[in-house]
Amino acid sequence: MGGPNAGRHARFDEESRVSEMTMTTQNLLLELFVEELPPKALKKLGDAFADVLHQQLQSLGLTSAGSTLTAYASPRRLAAHITGVAAVAPDKAVSQKLMPVSVGLDASGQATPALLKRLAALGADASVVPQLKRAMDGKAEALFYDSLVKGATLADGLQKALLEAIDKLPIPKVMSYQLARDCEFPGWSSVSFVRPAHSLVALHGDQVVALQALGLKSGHSTQGHRFEAAVSPVVIAHADAYAATLRQEGAVIASFAERKAEIARQLAAAAAGIGGVQPIEDDALLDEVTALVERPNVLVCAFEKEFLEVPQECLILTMKANQKYFPLLDAAGKLTHQFLVVSNISPADASAVVGGNERVVRPRLADAKFFFDQDRKKTLASRVAGLDKVVYHNKLGSQGERVARVRAIAKAIGQQLGGDALAAQADQAALLAKTDLVTDMVGEFPELQGIMGRYYARNDGLAPEVADAIEDHYKPRFAGDELPRSPVGLAVALADKLETLVGMFGIGNLPTGDKDPFALRRHALGVVRMLADKALPLNVDALVRDAGLAFGDKIEDASAALLDFIYDRLAGSLREQGYSVQEVDAVLSQRPQRLGDIPRRLAAVRAFAALPEATALAAANKRIGNILKKAPEVDAHVSVVLLKEPAEIALHQAMGFVLPDAQTQFEAGDYTASLQTLAALRAPVDAFFDGVMVNAEEIDLRLNRQGLLKCLHLAMNRVADLSKLAA
Repeated sequence: MGGPNAGRHARFDEESRVSEMTMTTQNLLLELFVEELPPKALKKLGDAFADVLHQQLQSLGLTSAGSTLTAYASPRRLAAHITGVAAVAPDKAVSQKLMPVSVGLDASGQATPALLKRLAALGADASVVPQLKRAMDGKAEALFYDSLVKGATLADGLQKALLEAIDKLPIPKVMSYQLARDCEFPGWSSVSFVRPAHSLVALHGDQVVALQALGLKSGHSTQGHRFEAAVSPVVIAHADAYAATLRQEGAVIASFAERKAEIARQLAAAAAGIGGVQPIEDDALLDEVTALVERPNVLVCAFEKEFLEVPQECLILTMKANQKYFPLLDAAGKLTHQFLVVSNISPADASAVVGGNERVVRPRLADAKFFFDQDRKKTLASRVAGLDKVVYHNKLGSQGERVARVRAIAKAIGQQLGGDALAAQADQAALLAKTDLVTDMVGEFPELQGIMGRYYARNDGLAPEVADAIEDHYKPRFAGDELPRSPVGLAVALADKLETLVGMFGIGNLPTGDKDPFALRRHALGVVRMLADKALPLNVDALVRDAGLAFGDKIEDASAALLDFIYDRLAGSLREQGYSVQEVDAVLSQRPQRLGDIPRRLAAVRAFAALPEATALAAANKRIGNILKKAPEVDAHVSVVLLKEPAEIALHQAMGFVLPDAQTQFEAGDYTASLQTLAALRAPVDAFFDGVMVNAEEIDLRLNRQGLLKCLHLAMNRVADLSKLAA
């Protein structure tokens, strides 16, 4: 017993055991079974739960290098399957700085009380002092303690990972519920989570990992489908059997992605079975329905054809938003009287389910028809006065006051784009654009604003351009949305967005961080897109200035800040399109007023940058700019009699040949040719800086040379600030 090698053998046995446990990996399954989760958040909740679990186990060294993660999320469960999970993480060598040598050791090299206290806190004693390492830490030598930290066990590591995953869930709204304690602890305790949790499964291979969370203890049992599970509870025998067991015994497709794909397949098959129709494409609706069912079953339903007299946007919206149905469209994109329902049950006779859904949708469609019929009894013009009772903003007045401003702006834009005729139509469309806000249909479905205005305008017999403009003045509503289809729509859409931007900036109501309640960034991008994509002959500065006049003295002048904001949005948009920061800065630093010119300016800059003369001319341009910053009052004027040096005479002569051609090309809009023409000045510019002292002592020579450079600088930077291309 206990020979001289007993301690060594015991230590070897312990290290072998830990090594064996560390090398033994199994796949892990963790599931939280809860009551129905919020459908719009389900996918995000499932991904976050699985990701945090995986990251935490990785950070603890409990997963292998090739470990893979599979997330599961169904209406009543969040789960994760992780491959290659160890029972014990490898031990980890750690080097900890203790303190400076001068503090830890006395003059004789013995440990000071401070060092002994620090070692004791780490579970060591004076015996390790000779093994402490010394190393420079900044300017002083410090003591370091090397130790071997035992790897975390799976039970401890997974417990920590689970609590972290629960804590970091992006829960839209937490609810609190009471939980009965064990009988030995009478009373109730309160738990906060997204929904009440009922069971916890934790399996490492086929072994249960002991965990506790949300008042639950882990096991291997869960629940399947509420009505169609073959057994209750569903016992998961092995981590790898989770999805298959739930599908076979629980009648649940646990994977969000698999359920979504199955619903899409069934929708397409049902539509093909009818022939000549297709389900509406709506990925957000598909995600939401995927989050509502555990085993999907798509059924075909129908409603009375008389409802098709109502604008299809109303019917589609009520079916999607209220009932989560998939409307069916014909080959021309027109709504049909049939629709698809994704049921969560699969009875042998589905007629009752079909009939129930048809009965449920009928009152919804009847309401839409009633609203439509009632709204058409009043003209849009008769509703204008009602906008005076609708508050827009407490500092900017009612919607009626806002409409008056939009009319003034739209009329001015229409005048510039198409004269009196367009101005009159823009004025009429702007007057009526907001009137559908006080209709019953838009009161019920705010998403239909503008759309219903167009229908009611056509019902009132208004010109198609005016009716279209009422719908289009909200466009573009999001990135990639289509632009207004006519000049009338463009005029009113620009006016509406400019009124919002100028008004909000004028009262200091600016976006901050990720908060932009009035969508000012979207409005600015909308203005940019309309001006640029449609190449409208409108100056940005003048648009902002004239829009401000419509407010009178109601707001402060914030046009400078607003113009910066608009050009910042434009710069970001151009960079997203693939233009470099240098190219964008070069063009936008000149604040071009016609945004439709910008693509040609950018193309010209890119072509110029590829020329062999570009680098030298960009550097010279930057040098000229620095010189002129110190002489801001100098005029762009040259006196020939004051040109003394051969290099300045040569540059002046070259400019006389080159600049007129470049100016003509610039005025014709051929920006690429204009910049390439300027490339001929490289040699005389280089010679000028090599042979001429710009800041001569004689005042008249200095001013004349600065004037020469000012002429050159203005000509070189008409298209873009070429100095931005200098390295």
